[in-house]
Amino acid sequence: MKTTKILLATSALVAATAGVARAEMANEMTIVSWGGAYQNSQLKAYVEPYLALHPEVSVVWDESSAEAVAKLRAMNETGNITWDLVDVEAADSIRLCDEGLAMEIDHDSQLAAAPDGTGAAADFGNSIVSECFIPQIVFSTTFGYRSDMVGATAPTSVCAIFDTATYPGKRALNKNPLGNLEWALLCDGVAKEEIYNVLATEEGQTRAFAKLDTIKGDVVWWSAGAETPQLLADGEVVMGSTYNGRLFSAIAEQNQPIGMLWDAQMLDFDGWVVPANLPEDRLARVMDFLVFATDTQRLADQAKYISYGPARASSAPLVGTHADLGIEMAPHMPTDPANATNVFVTQYAFWADYRDDLDAKFQAWLAQ
Repeated sequence: MKTTKILLATSALVAATAGVARAEMANEMTIVSWGGAYQNSQLKAYVEPYLALHPEVSVVWDESSAEAVAKLRAMNETGNITWDLVDVEAADSIRLCDEGLAMEIDHDSQLAAAPDGTGAAADFGNSIVSECFIPQIVFSTTFGYRSDMVGATAPTSVCAIFDTATYPGKRALNKNPLGNLEWALLCDGVAKEEIYNVLATEEGQTRAFAKLDTIKGDVVWWSAGAETPQLLADGEVVMGSTYNGRLFSAIAEQNQPIGMLWDAQMLDFDGWVVPANLPEDRLARVMDFLVFATDTQRLADQAKYISYGPARASSAPLVGTHADLGIEMAPHMPTDPANATNVFVTQYAFWADYRDDLDAKFQAWLAQ
């Protein structure tokens, strides 16, 4: 576990959090996220501004979001919840909510309304995929490629990942089934609208793993989103999957010779869950932070640092330029019309139901 401690000093009065009984607020929060460029965007957009208003608060970062479900299960079993706020993908929020490991949220009473008075629930809209989920961003998992290693014809289809004849070299793929199994079936000829129906069957799962078998020897497996951009920068892979914001950082901020492949990008939501059964003082602090950190302006501000679309409708018109580069950020969002001609929307309910089983099958396949 990698942690970074941030301490800032100013002064401010603490007040009762909306929807939480009046209590003295804890002065430390452990926030769990994903590290790298994404976590830095959270730090800059709302953690640092919040700490600047609150003299007494310190934040400890934990970069274990990829293991959030397993770790919260373990904490619940021991009765020792050490995390205060956890960033998770939409499907994991459903699992945590269903298992009673995350607290249900009344979005309208516990979070800030939009500037025009629209309640938070309506402002977030369909991005609220579970009663425990507080959305932050719309992002996608997509592919980057080394523009100087793909020859005269850059890839335009996601199925280039399976085309080792045209694009020889190593590929980087996430070391879990989500995304990989959908792309495998898509590139094996299954219609996009039938992917999850097929993947729900034993035959469909076997078919997906058989397609992945065709490149298994050429794959470098990653667990953290920062790995693929580094592998591409080092020339160790010719192409690889990762989050679109990580690729934006490598391309726009680091000037790496990397191209972006938007075809069949997998759109998803990411946001916060609050662990269930927090002590009252810790819960009061977390909810006070969330009112601030998920308001319209703060979510728009995050887009100054990374190319993820804000989850609130009222934030979208406020998205402007990159904080350092001065470039317009809207064209770099996964939801920009030019980038969204062929998107693949992750079915959160499917993965909430099938994730544990397919995780086990995926790990067994990797070990073969």
